[in-house]
Amino acid sequence: MLSCGANLLMEGQFTINIITNISRLAFCVASIFLIILATLLIVSGTIGLVSAFIVSLDDGREEIVQAISYVVIAVAVFDVAKYFIEEEVLRPKEKQSLSEARVSLTKFMTTIIIAVFIEGLVGVFERSGKAPEDILFPAALLIVATFMVIALGVYQKFSVSAEGEKKEKDITE
Repeated sequence: MLSCGANLLMEGQFTINIITNISRLAFCVASIFLIILATLLIVSGTIGLVSAFIVSLDDGREEIVQAISYVVIAVAVFDVAKYFIEEEVLRPKEKQSLSEARVSLTKFMTTIIIAVFIEGLVGVFERSGKAPEDILFPAALLIVATFMVIALGVYQKFSVSAEGEKKEKDITE
């Protein structure tokens, strides 16, 4: 009877290991695909920039702003891929502490927030000269990025408080 329970436990652990490995493989493949797409976005922006400068200097100036936008998006996508590789492929979940998880999520969110801010600023600059009536979307991006910063700050406060409470609880036990 005891060996039957041990066998079921071993089979369950084997199934969990298979699912974990499939999940890690999926995150690895997705990360590689994201890196390829981000690289293609930078290459596309570079090609557009060079060809616009060949046509005219004015087109080149407008393409610079577009290229900045492409690079910012590509960097954010690279960071997402890096996050997936570091957190989902390489690092075993059970060995991650609360503070490590907070730091990791904070780095990830900071990159996304910076990308949203830069995208909003690029949009404001693009639209202010051409079509000021279209400035609402980039302005909304800046507002959303501001709320993201506030939300990250609230998360940091609660998470640090929770870590402190957990440490106090561990000390008293």
